[in-house]
Amino acid sequence: MKNHKKLAGLQKRKAIAGYLFIAPFIAGFLVFMVKPMFQSLYMSFCDVQLGPGGFNYVFAKLFNYDRALTVDTEFNRLLTEELSRMFINSLAIMVFSFFVALILNQKFKGRALVRAIFFLPVILSSGVILGVEFNNSLLSGMQEVIENSTNGSSITDAIQEILITAGIGTRAFETVFEIVDGVYDVAIASGIQIIIFLSGLQTISDSMYEAADIEGCTSWEKLWKITFPMISSLFLVNWIYTIVDFCMRSDNEVMEKISEAMIVNLNYGFASAMAWIYFATVLVIIGISSGIISKGVYYYD
Repeated sequence: MKNHKKLAGLQKRKAIAGYLFIAPFIAGFLVFMVKPMFQSLYMSFCDVQLGPGGFNYVFAKLFNYDRALTVDTEFNRLLTEELSRMFINSLAIMVFSFFVALILNQKFKGRALVRAIFFLPVILSSGVILGVEFNNSLLSGMQEVIENSTNGSSITDAIQEILITAGIGTRAFETVFEIVDGVYDVAIASGIQIIIFLSGLQTISDSMYEAADIEGCTSWEKLWKITFPMISSLFLVNWIYTIVDFCMRSDNEVMEKISEAMIVNLNYGFASAMAWIYFATVLVIIGISSGIISKGVYYYD
């Protein structure tokens, strides 16, 4: 009875600490985000016109949504392409970050230096440095020189050409080669996921692996019977974070189209409708995938 009360008290303190950590976000969301969200939702059902005194709202029912889904020739195509790219890149990021975390959790000389190197994507993915990277004329010039000197070919291009010539080239191979060519993008987007996986790996007690060694378990068996179940809940966290992070990327063509409609064309109603369609679609994908992943999550006390 006493142990049960102690456990309940510990869980209550952990819950309070968790709420305190997310309290600043909740307060900021309520103060700065709730009103703009409802305003944007209302705009999506209106024909918004700029007047001398501000915005003039003319209720247009589902006109903007109908235009986005049935009239506009680009939005559905861009939405499908970006969601497909999101799914493939998210899987690649999850696999890459998990195995890098496994490597960084091992004991070897120079581990601190290697961790620092792999944590560089967290720094490089910050807005300022990422902007400098994309606007760096020196890097662009170097890239052009490399492409011209290699005649635009690469190892993956050569292998892909061989496979296609041999009649093996399929869409699956093309997808794999796209991921290989974009390994830099995968690495730079994996920093936070690596940290989360590594923090979970460090919470696993060494006694569990020692007991497995005594029982004669192989490294492969320990991976699937101990490591994977013990950090399975972090896969759900990283999956949701990866999807949200991808949807907010600067090279997202759907976001570019929404920004163009809002900033260039000043069509706030149409831009709001596209944004809410995109938001709802991503929310449904997160809900379905989270429900599937959560069935395989192992929770322990």
